[in-house]
Amino acid sequence: MQTGKYEAKIKGLAAPNNISVTQTLEGHSGFVQVVTWNEQYQKLTTSDQNGLIIVWMMYRGSWYEEMINNRNKSVVRSMSWNADGQKICIVYEDGAVIVGSVDGNRIWGKDLKGTHLCHVAWSSNSKILLFGMANGEIHIYDNQGNFIVKMRLSCLVNLTGTFSIAGIHWYHGTQGYIEPNCPCLAVCYDNGRCQIMRDENDYNPVLIDAGINVVCIQWNSNGSILALAGSLKAASQDKDINVVQFYTPFGELKIISDWFYEHCLSWQWGYCSNTVVYAYTRAERPECCVVFWDTKNNEKYVKYVKSLISITTYGDFCVLATKADENQPQYVLVLCNSIGTPLDPKYIDIEPLFVTMTRTHVIAASKVAFYVWQYRVAKKLTAMEINQLARTRKEGRERIYHIDDTFSGSGDGHLDYSRAFEGTRDPICAITASDKILLVGRESGTIQRYSLPSVAVVQSYTLDHRAYQLSLNCNSSRLAIIDLSGVLTLLELDARAADGAGQPGPGGQLKLERKDVWDMKWARDNPDLFAMMEKTRMYVFRNLDPENPEHPNKDYIINFEIRSLRDSRALIEKVGIEESSQFIEDNPHPRLWRLLAKAALQKLDLQMAEQAFVRCKDYQGIKFVKRLGNLQSESMKQAEVAAYFSRFEEAERMYLDMDRRDLAIGLRIKLGDWFRVLQLLKTGSGDSDDALLEQAHNAIGDYFADRQKWLNAVQYYVQGQNQERLAECYYMLEDYQGLENLVSSLPENHKLLPDIAYMFVRVGMCEQAVSAFLKCNRPKDAVDTCVHLNQWNKAVELAKNHNMKEIGSLLARYASHLLEKNKILDAIELYRKANYFFEAAKLMFKIADEESKKRTKPLRVKKLYVLSALLMEQCHEQRQNAQRGKVKEKSSESASALAGLLEEDVLSSTNRFADNAWRGAEAYHFFILAQKQLYKGYSDAALKTALHLRDYEDIIPAVEIYSLLALCACANRAFDTCSKAFVKLESLETLKPEQRQQYEELALEIFTRYRPKYNKTPDLDDVLESGDGKLPVCVATGAPILEYQFWMCNVCKHCMKAKEVGHYNACPLCHSTVS
Repeated sequence: MQTGKYEAKIKGLAAPNNISVTQTLEGHSGFVQVVTWNEQYQKLTTSDQNGLIIVWMMYRGSWYEEMINNRNKSVVRSMSWNADGQKICIVYEDGAVIVGSVDGNRIWGKDLKGTHLCHVAWSSNSKILLFGMANGEIHIYDNQGNFIVKMRLSCLVNLTGTFSIAGIHWYHGTQGYIEPNCPCLAVCYDNGRCQIMRDENDYNPVLIDAGINVVCIQWNSNGSILALAGSLKAASQDKDINVVQFYTPFGELKIISDWFYEHCLSWQWGYCSNTVVYAYTRAERPECCVVFWDTKNNEKYVKYVKSLISITTYGDFCVLATKADENQPQYVLVLCNSIGTPLDPKYIDIEPLFVTMTRTHVIAASKVAFYVWQYRVAKKLTAMEINQLARTRKEGRERIYHIDDTFSGSGDGHLDYSRAFEGTRDPICAITASDKILLVGRESGTIQRYSLPSVAVVQSYTLDHRAYQLSLNCNSSRLAIIDLSGVLTLLELDARAADGAGQPGPGGQLKLERKDVWDMKWARDNPDLFAMMEKTRMYVFRNLDPENPEHPNKDYIINFEIRSLRDSRALIEKVGIEESSQFIEDNPHPRLWRLLAKAALQKLDLQMAEQAFVRCKDYQGIKFVKRLGNLQSESMKQAEVAAYFSRFEEAERMYLDMDRRDLAIGLRIKLGDWFRVLQLLKTGSGDSDDALLEQAHNAIGDYFADRQKWLNAVQYYVQGQNQERLAECYYMLEDYQGLENLVSSLPENHKLLPDIAYMFVRVGMCEQAVSAFLKCNRPKDAVDTCVHLNQWNKAVELAKNHNMKEIGSLLARYASHLLEKNKILDAIELYRKANYFFEAAKLMFKIADEESKKRTKPLRVKKLYVLSALLMEQCHEQRQNAQRGKVKEKSSESASALAGLLEEDVLSSTNRFADNAWRGAEAYHFFILAQKQLYKGYSDAALKTALHLRDYEDIIPAVEIYSLLALCACANRAFDTCSKAFVKLESLETLKPEQRQQYEELALEIFTRYRPKYNKTPDLDDVLESGDGKLPVCVATGAPILEYQFWMCNVCKHCMKAKEVGHYNACPLCHSTVS
């Protein structure tokens, strides 16, 4: 096992070559096959060819075995930790799955019979598990091991043969996403086919054909790059070469490498006006967080930007390139100042893949065209320019050019995007610009040079490699080029005076080539000076020669005081202030006057101190002296002087000695030392100021919250009664019970309630969100929340309670949308959740009828009819309860029952299935039961059951009913019944002539040997009886119930013989529990 240094990667540098730790995993006796890392708990889990699993932990620089497990039955094929590092899922080759906790306890285990597992992955919310099979299928399970569905694999459409899974990797969003709804689930096969999905049910994934034999895949730390590692057959060699391909989440190929080199991905950052502008993603926010850090004043301004593409800076301004709308192919270039204030946004129709900026222009380029914007800022405009501003806007502040066009610069470019969408065989790959020229690099190696501001073609240069980054020096005489392989070269653009070094002419390449370079910057004031990053080192070059590195430390700096300063200090210490002032008067200097002022303050000589501050022009010092002059107490003056000279402990002690605890508290408040403020407030005698105590608690809470120590912050916010920050801390801690308690404690219509409600919405807690919305009198938001979280029953209930009519139309539109996409089961679930049981039952009956026409799986058809009938039972119960509620005030039970029955009559008259919802289930139940009894040899019971099917010719085709009846009767030697069944079969109009002929021949063969004689059987006579007085039928045996004591189901109201009840745990028809 080998470990590299981690510090370099924190700083964004390329990884160093050296290995810091090498250790043998002594616990393993076989080859290590599976390795996985727990980032949250910093633990390593390994498994070898013998199935031995070891969890390693770092202790004092070495790795030690923390836990060991060996199932001794099969080999581990894959392991995966969930997002928070609390659970690990282990899959074995024989189909065994084990989920355990980080402390070694087993949570659950399952044996997936008949499967060969090879991969496993957790979802980001730890609710879904993906299992990759050896045959290439991917099965979706919930976090308890229950099967949900097979994943749809779009990348394998129209492919034949068997393919194995190379890797499944789900980025968990721990560092946020590069844009909202970004693909994060990658599935790749060994043939190079890959799909990147937004979730496990994504029907429109990003598809990739890598063209290599893939062996493994991996996301980077923030989900912006997917690496595919594998091999490729070399055209000129017999052996394979190793290849790594890097893709964006949207399938764009960024880098191909067939050899290892160190590369650092470009970060989104820039520098303007003493301000560092940088962007990063956060797990709790869908937008990019853009920070403007004023390095001079150490102030930060944070802006949240959706779909940020790039950051470009120059001078005092920066340009943020973003996507305008997720659904519209339009982009925005936002010109900002150094604190992030937007000054001028420009909407463009081309994607700004490459952006550069000069003092007067912003240039953005797509693959085929580039856009030139001459920007102006109000503070830089003169009076003449203001008058000409409107005319300048019309004359071409914004222009767009196609890369294949040749233009002279005399007003060629116009803001016409039609040409910008035409293709090119040589796309743009990099751009850079200065005040004089614009350079555009193309994938063929050509670099085109344009003049600015006219944008006329000047010259083109040809390189033998494709540029990845271009950069001009300060006088536009040299161009630095970093290609895709990380090689830095310099190009001479202008002729220079002969310096004896043999410099090339214009367009010639300088004699400099550095490898493994991932960034470089030119000096702003020296055209020959630049800095470059090579691996983890920074080099500074001056005219192609690297400067020797410096390693300074503080010991190299020595402060020497001049003679007048030494003499002045000596005079003050030994002679006195009056004599020293005369010496300083003769040798005046602000530093000497400041020295005298401080000495006078120490001795409380305010007049001399004021004169000295005046001479050194220290206005704050003058104000301080005047404030001291207004104080009466000498000890008070000394305490103020001690505080002025930053001797805060001494000043506080003096305030407390004077019994002025309020001044000591004020001093600590000015210093921001709120811990000491709280201590002084609690230790003082007398009652503390409640408002000041709350302020101190809140300030300390802010201290902990800024450092993301949310639990500590909660303790102080509770004491400070800061409900807004308390809600934020509960949310960050995922303490939703604390949020619920906070909602309960807030008064109605409190301004914080909507914010808390939206917190609940973001985590899918519908009931709590609704409660918060209702408490602040926002029922519409509550209904919208229920709709958003698919809680339609709650939405309908709220809409009825608050007289909102639009929920019904919204529900209908959504159901129609699902039905148009043929998602009937989703529509049924929607109606069921909304308590629209009648509509759900109608759709379920429709599915059952369609399934019954296929004549393939009668058990499935029965289940569908049972579900339909159960929905109708819920509908009947709902309508009866509603009618009882309407007549409750009349206190009339008979009226309630009558109203319910009238409602049932209305239902029965409108739909055939509403009259007897259980007919379909009964038909297929007896159909299946008769065949089971026949195959088990119970021919008499089978005949009795088959006779019931004569009542269901509207559900099951008559040919199947009477064929089964004839078969059961023949097996039971009831040839009279068999004869009647054949007569019915031969008279069916739906039979084809050849089928009728076959039945006639079969009947002739049977009845020539056996007479259709009627055998009187009492039980059979009971079955053959018809009319309204028919006996109840046992759903377990199909026989009539002659006893007075029998069992009736509470749900479907069907009966079963008392002696059969002990053999069943559930009703044979509806499968409800037998009570």
